[in-house]
Amino acid sequence: MTFNDLGLNKLLLKAIKEQGYENPTPIQEKAIPVILKRKDILAGAQTGTGKTAGFTLPMLELLLRSKHHEHKGKRKIKALVLTPTRELAAQVGESIALYAKHTVFTSTVIFGGVKINPQLVALRRGVDIVVATPGRLLDHINQKTIDLSGVDFLILDEADRMLDMGFVNDIKKVMAVLPSQRQTLLFSATYSDDIKKLSNKFLQSPTLIEVARTNASSEIVKQAIYHVDKARKRELLTHLIKEGNWKQVLVFTRTKHGANRLTGQLETDGITAAAIHGNKSQNARTKALADFKAGKIRVLVATDIAARGIDIDQLPHVVNYELPNVSEDYVHRIGRTGRAGNKGEAISLVCVDEDEFLAGIEKLIKKDIPKVWLKGFKPDPSIKAEPINMGGNRGARNKPRGGGSRNGGGNRGNGGRRR
Repeated sequence: MTFNDLGLNKLLLKAIKEQGYENPTPIQEKAIPVILKRKDILAGAQTGTGKTAGFTLPMLELLLRSKHHEHKGKRKIKALVLTPTRELAAQVGESIALYAKHTVFTSTVIFGGVKINPQLVALRRGVDIVVATPGRLLDHINQKTIDLSGVDFLILDEADRMLDMGFVNDIKKVMAVLPSQRQTLLFSATYSDDIKKLSNKFLQSPTLIEVARTNASSEIVKQAIYHVDKARKRELLTHLIKEGNWKQVLVFTRTKHGANRLTGQLETDGITAAAIHGNKSQNARTKALADFKAGKIRVLVATDIAARGIDIDQLPHVVNYELPNVSEDYVHRIGRTGRAGNKGEAISLVCVDEDEFLAGIEKLIKKDIPKVWLKGFKPDPSIKAEPINMGGNRGARNKPRGGGSRNGGGNRGNGGRRR
């Protein structure tokens, strides 16, 4: 199948061609025809599957068919896309701008961490499409600086992560001000009980679309576990980067403090690095990501929440400096490499404290990850496991949630509500 077979407007086909795409991905091939029939969908899609274009293209097509662009007077918001993080909002906003470039439709991105005045100016001027994070959108709703009464399309992108970050009540408040007659598209990498409840409450007889086994780790990502003592992780990471001559590496830590500390240590080792997490200003996060993509720095150290929306087609290496305590996050992390048909490598540095997390991950992905004991870095068998300090939960070991449902109560300690 080609994009020409999907019944899209020539203006959209021109933009698609300019991006170098000829054939839709599986999620696009399945979702676009259903969305064009004005049906709600519940779509299971991992990161890197092309889901952004999977909802952007049919949304723009339906706006073109509705003749909305011919309406006189101030533009009224017709489509709202909710995302969990600033980075993902910015990425989605860029995609919408690219595919809408030959149409008259306008869009804007709304999130916290930046000045609100430019957002107010854009909203007063009038836009067709808004991409937003829940916290800042609620600020606009409460201040009556945004009118959502004309919204025809609502897209919840990475809904599982929004619930995991504690946005469930924010989502409900947003839903309360939207028209009841609308088309709702929900995209999620996992189907937890909370996602099913959200779907039952806000979607009308949705069509279920799934393109890959839920929680399946990418088959084109080469995975490996390097067993090492906790105190020697930084030394091993530096060794791997230098010996392998790695030019671009995304490294995950569990905490913001850990990301800052590791960044400084790598710089001391002569490796250019930058950290990206919720405590960084939006300008600092944007610059760090831009420098990483441009090759100005070799290592980007990120927390899970900040990494949502990092979309680099040819990222060769992902390193789990620390395993996540939520097993599903491992899948999201390694999904940052091996994108767009490219091969990727995901390495995890695992100390004895993290054995439970590793067991939960392997249970979730239903496979054993190859183990490596590198000469000179073999762990000391006399070292016993200790509870992992998760930041705000001192002294308590967080059990891995291997395949279990996410806690909608949220992980606000690593990013906060006002995203």
